[in-house]
Amino acid sequence: MDRKVCVAPMLDWTDRHERSFLRMISQHTVLYTEMVTTGALLHGKDPERFLTFDQKEHPIALQLGGSDPEAIKVCAAKAADFGYDEVNLNVGCPSDRVQKGRFGACLMAEPDLVAECVAAMAQSGLPATVKTRIGIDEQDSYEFLHELVTKVKNAGCQTLIVHARKAWLEGLSPKQNREIPPLKYDVVYRVKEDFPGLEIILNGGVQTLEQVEDHLTKVDGVMIGREAYQNPYILAEVDQRFYGEAKIKDRSEIVDQLCEYAAEKVAEGVPVKSITRHVLGLFNGLPGARAWRRSLSQNAFKPGSDESVIRRAYEDFLVAGQTRDVA
Repeated sequence: MDRKVCVAPMLDWTDRHERSFLRMISQHTVLYTEMVTTGALLHGKDPERFLTFDQKEHPIALQLGGSDPEAIKVCAAKAADFGYDEVNLNVGCPSDRVQKGRFGACLMAEPDLVAECVAAMAQSGLPATVKTRIGIDEQDSYEFLHELVTKVKNAGCQTLIVHARKAWLEGLSPKQNREIPPLKYDVVYRVKEDFPGLEIILNGGVQTLEQVEDHLTKVDGVMIGREAYQNPYILAEVDQRFYGEAKIKDRSEIVDQLCEYAAEKVAEGVPVKSITRHVLGLFNGLPGARAWRRSLSQNAFKPGSDESVIRRAYEDFLVAGQTRDVA
């Protein structure tokens, strides 16, 4: 799997509808699920809800949250059974809820346990990868990170995704943890230098494809987070720039595909608002963008709404664009 460009797992955002939408824009970008806890897969009422995906979403990785190697092993096997291309362990989320479950960024303090989890995931036959920070709290020395990387490598991890910020486990919200700790890309570059046999994916603060190109001179891949959600058309040039494809899909084609997808899902009983909430940023920065967002927000929640609200929003975008309604 070519991980030159990936979209980060984002809780409440990268569900199957968002991933299907992003796949309409780029065929090659690697997509990740939201973090799914082992508890939800093993004890939830409807575990298949978290695992089901459309075959068009490939290449796709399942991100797991958990710290019990046996539970991790069973869930990774489920990922293999469902046809995922990769299983990833979250060792980077700093939220209080995640810490109470003893997973996420707090696991950085337990590198031996992380290594056990990696070894358990690897038994699935899927690539077993880890997404981590560069440190936690006062444990932010390079030696601390180096020990973790060494142990997960020895356990069978060949791909490491590194968010280039440390995490504060207390005192900062998850949002603040994405913004306040400084980005230290040089630390991620150093990991690649010290572990040349590992595939190193850099994450954190990436907002342009020019930045992606720059990072790719130092690491193997780049993971884009919130920018890909808020400004999804950033992915439109990915296939051409990084994967050798000739064509860049324009937004009108994407709208057509969105309408087809929404019609199919509405027929299955999915509320159209579950789809439209993910596509508000499609026209960001263009005249008419505000009208697109407004139209979707006003109409998708009405009883009986279907794919026609997307078509109507596109027409509103075109009309407003003629009057330079930008934002």
